[in-house]
Amino acid sequence: QGLLERLDAGEIVIGDGGFVFALEKRGYVKAGPWTPEATVEHPEAVRQLHREFLRAGSNVLQTFTFYASEDKLENRGNYVAEKISCQKVNEAACDIAREVASEGDALVAGGVSQTPSYLSCKDKAEVKAAFRKQLDVFMKKNVDFLIAEYFEHVEEAVWAVEVLKESGKPVAATMCIGPEGDMHGVPPGQCAVQLVKAGASVVGVNCHFDPDISLETVKLMKEGLQAAKLKAHLMSQPLAFHTPDCGKQGFIDLPEFPFG
Repeated sequence: QGLLERLDAGEIVIGDGGFVFALEKRGYVKAGPWTPEATVEHPEAVRQLHREFLRAGSNVLQTFTFYASEDKLENRGNYVAEKISCQKVNEAACDIAREVASEGDALVAGGVSQTPSYLSCKDKAEVKAAFRKQLDVFMKKNVDFLIAEYFEHVEEAVWAVEVLKESGKPVAATMCIGPEGDMHGVPPGQCAVQLVKAGASVVGVNCHFDPDISLETVKLMKEGLQAAKLKAHLMSQPLAFHTPDCGKQGFIDLPEFPFG
């Protein structure tokens, strides 16, 4: 069964995640850039982490394509874009995730995340082009569904969803926001409404806050959708830390980040 069939039947679907942090601790990802060249350089490490998540009970294996847009691989000053290429990183990530997913009953989700193009105020067409390059690989590798994750601005997240919807596959969208909303002050409920109207079937949060704060934010999203008479499934991929001392941008603003 696909993602939406499972969710519509009332199943709780569990995904993997946190790959950049887990692989940084194991010595395969560089803190700071957080880019996923390990898919090509150390595929055995990525494969092993997927396998651990599968054995722990994950129903979804997300391709290790965090920060794998071409502009991000160029922007971080790494050699990845020039020596390996955006396409090869994304293709390897898809192949590894599918290989391990086939060892169990898991779905493969292709993921895109926020881009330097948006943060440097490039226009909508340029930002969408960055997402489309990754989507081309996901379509070629026939992932089961798509995730737009780790967005601080709902405008960019909406653009990502619009691109991913071109695939005809289910799309989920998560923002790295807390109860205060996105970095432009758009509240969580309105973020959820915009994402669903753009075509997301699943909305939620990921990465910047702990489980309690994440659930609080998802509750605000749910209330926003109910007020707008819209329906969507909800998801949360919280940090494995407690974050009571975090401000609007979450744990990345704390002095201990990223090692404490």
